[in-house]
Amino acid sequence: MKRLFLTALVSFLALGMSLAEAQAAPKRVVLGVGGKTAVVYLPLTVVERLGFFKEEGLDVVIQDLQAGSRALQALVGGSVEVVMGFYDHTIQMQAQGRDIVAFVQVGRYPAIVLGVRTDLADQVRSIADLKGRKVGVTAPGSSTHFFLNYLLVKNGLKPADVSVIGVSVGAQAVAAVQNRQVEALSNVEPAITLLEERGLIKVLADTRSTKGTREVLGGEYPAAVLYTTRAWLDRNPDTAQRLVNAMVRGLRWMQGKTPEEIAAVLPEEYFLGDRALYLKVLKNSLEAFSPTGRFSDTAPLRPLTVLSAFDPNVARAKIDLKRTYTNEFVDRVPKR
Repeated sequence: MKRLFLTALVSFLALGMSLAEAQAAPKRVVLGVGGKTAVVYLPLTVVERLGFFKEEGLDVVIQDLQAGSRALQALVGGSVEVVMGFYDHTIQMQAQGRDIVAFVQVGRYPAIVLGVRTDLADQVRSIADLKGRKVGVTAPGSSTHFFLNYLLVKNGLKPADVSVIGVSVGAQAVAAVQNRQVEALSNVEPAITLLEERGLIKVLADTRSTKGTREVLGGEYPAAVLYTTRAWLDRNPDTAQRLVNAMVRGLRWMQGKTPEEIAAVLPEEYFLGDRALYLKVLKNSLEAFSPTGRFSDTAPLRPLTVLSAFDPNVARAKIDLKRTYTNEFVDRVPKR
């Protein structure tokens, strides 16, 4: 009887230890991002490097998919669980009958720039002059492509009036301009400032600042977000909350920091061999990040207007914007 009691006690203690270990083990999340070194997604790297995911009990496996459209495809295909990408994909997917939800806002401006090669600036003086030209985007179907399409339509052209070429972000985008693979470029930092500093592009439309975004798009425009399927969000509310806690903490940390302080936590390869230039990129970009992670009730209307201008599926669909984003997790982030 004594032996049976001891055996049961050992089994009970072992079970208790295994439960404790399971509770202590970090929750693994596979997260896809549409170009990890792109400055629009910078808070993701900041949060990762400062250890905020780990402090929330998460093991976040980041897959760099180099373009927003590829990250979206990975989510739809099931190879990633969450995406750091642009909010407008949630609207695009609802028009296709897919329930995708953004649950924390990282960027309040797109920070996308459309520019033409400087050697062609005397021929391409406006967006209307892009007709028949080769234009680089991060990837076809990405938000840089959406931005281009909207500007073409707004200036009397059709999306089919240009040839679109995927050039990714960062050094690859810079090389595409340098090697004259493209005649114009719709892309994000750090490629844009690097090309400007080298005198290789002339800017035609710029949404890196409040002023520029207001001029091009009419005002605040939710851009970089974390989004996922509603099914995943419903199954994993605790994990979603931990992700949002970490991201909001990162956004708060960035408020008031100098470019030098932010650069100090980044990997050397982010600087593309020119740290001083990257500091200038950061200075130009910090205004684009959300200070709170929260969506406004009116800003999501702008992406809907933009997409409806050139995407007939969105224009025809009855989009319920309230289903494309939620503030419930941001509103529960601890006040630290």
